[in-house]
Amino acid sequence: MGKVLKYLAFLVLAGILLHFSFKGVKWSDFVAGLSDCNWWWILASMGIGILGFLARALRWRLLLLSINKEVTIRETFDGINIGYITNFLFPRAGEVARCGVIAGTKKVSLEKSLGTVVIERSFDMLCLLLWMALLLLFKWGEFGSFIQMEIIEPLFGKVNSLIWPIAILFFLIILSAAAIWIFRRTILRIPLLEKIFNIAKGLLEGVLTAFKMQHKWMFLLYTLLIWLTYWLTSLTTIYAFSQVSHLNGTDALFLMIVGGFGWVVPVQGGLGAYHFIVSLALAKVYGISQTTGVIFATISHEAQALVMILCGAASLISVSLWKKRIKE
Repeated sequence: MGKVLKYLAFLVLAGILLHFSFKGVKWSDFVAGLSDCNWWWILASMGIGILGFLARALRWRLLLLSINKEVTIRETFDGINIGYITNFLFPRAGEVARCGVIAGTKKVSLEKSLGTVVIERSFDMLCLLLWMALLLLFKWGEFGSFIQMEIIEPLFGKVNSLIWPIAILFFLIILSAAAIWIFRRTILRIPLLEKIFNIAKGLLEGVLTAFKMQHKWMFLLYTLLIWLTYWLTSLTTIYAFSQVSHLNGTDALFLMIVGGFGWVVPVQGGLGAYHFIVSLALAKVYGISQTTGVIFATISHEAQALVMILCGAASLISVSLWKKRIKE
């Protein structure tokens, strides 16, 4: 029941954000704007999106190879795709789902796989903040006000409200870890606590793969490729609309960063949050009409969402067929 209520809460949040995004937009104007779209550029952005999935699969495999040399690109690619499609049903559950694909091969445990995902996601968040810092460093006059008012201040406000709970939680984790280590021989005799200890140990081993990983420069290269595909999908979507075709590569970077924070919000596949923040950015920074902004955000989001769903469905079939062959 709790999971159902949580799912419904995220769905309601997505609906509220979509409502505010589309509020005041006339349906006839929205349809007319869609007809102005150059769909060849949208198809190009979708193709680039698939390349991004592949680059992400290659990068994840580098971490997993530190645990088991037999992990294949197909397995990590299927895992990535299934993770994306799962996020459209249950926010953030995709990370567990993709690790489940790898765990199903019996090559890497679920706990260790999750540890590698912690490294991946932490690194991606650092990259997003780095791109934002670089943009503000060179283009503060153009984008500083919006990023400060709509991203940084709300983010810091949320962090400040949670700083004491986070500090207490961190202290309790350290205290618990110390107690477990001191009394480990007694504690590990209790089956449930032994299982919890093994899960925590597996997660830690997965996190530590970042230090054991070979070809660290390849990890950085794949990371750059991933962000290059994000930027290119933003740029090609700009080219698809005559109303925003005057925007350039720097503007594409700004929209990529803003959209990135929209995808991070824990709602189904960034639904609503992405539309709201991107259309708001286009209106406040460039003076572009709400209708055009919503059309741009909708096409940009739904094109990538469609790719995620199609690739996810294909990977679900692929994994299902693989399991069937194994049983035979």
